[in-house]
Amino acid sequence: MAVPLSLVLTGRLLEGRTIVLCGAAREKGMGLTTAKLFAEHGANVAILDVDKEEVQQAAASIPGGNATGIQIDIRDSKSCRDAISQVLQWEQSNGRIDALVNFSGITQKRTVMEITEDDYELVAAINLKGVVNLSQAVIPAMRAQKNGSILHISSMSAQQGGGIYGGAHYCATKAGVLGFVRALAKELGADNIRANAITPGLTLTDFSRSGRSDEEKHASAKGWPMARAASTQEMAGACLFLVSDLSTYVTGTTLDVNGGAYMH
Repeated sequence: MAVPLSLVLTGRLLEGRTIVLCGAAREKGMGLTTAKLFAEHGANVAILDVDKEEVQQAAASIPGGNATGIQIDIRDSKSCRDAISQVLQWEQSNGRIDALVNFSGITQKRTVMEITEDDYELVAAINLKGVVNLSQAVIPAMRAQKNGSILHISSMSAQQGGGIYGGAHYCATKAGVLGFVRALAKELGADNIRANAITPGLTLTDFSRSGRSDEEKHASAKGWPMARAASTQEMAGACLFLVSDLSTYVTGTTLDVNGGAYMH
């Protein structure tokens, strides 16, 4: 379902599309910023997250009323299937899901020898098992309509073996996301379903819950080429590219959005 050129030129890249954004309820997160940008481009957005009150507040914050909020636990495959079913039954979706963008993630700052079995199971369940669960939940609808875009958010830590916040188990799960996305792209390409990943660098969110100020985060990035941390708006723009018709021949790729912090 290509967007007419007239809409592209006037900035309505997602007119009439239904997009699921998971892990997108936090006020200072990439996901909610992206949901708002997608709504500005004409999309109906379904925001999924674990906290029922927070996800409903997030949906209510989307201008124009083209949003719904649905509670989900991505560690549980049934919860994922139920959430996607609710999106498909949502009147504004018209029974379609045109794209899935998954921001869900958890990090822990641990050395290798500090990682407990419980630590690993928690991080893996959200960062990797959740990616599989969400993808499996949305693929049947996309296959039926012979169209779709799946985008999972990984991390620069997956590429360089660590970062400011994440331990080895975090790096491993986020690296697994990159391999899984490539496998999806190979398997689903014949159904006209694209699968891609973004690896963000240091971004001005509260993801790490570290309490560090934006100024401190910019200071951490002063040695990188762009000498600053990213805004959530810059991450949202990268997501817009990968789910819109600007990237219809892009699949199986990892898009680095890190201000030059890691080059390979």
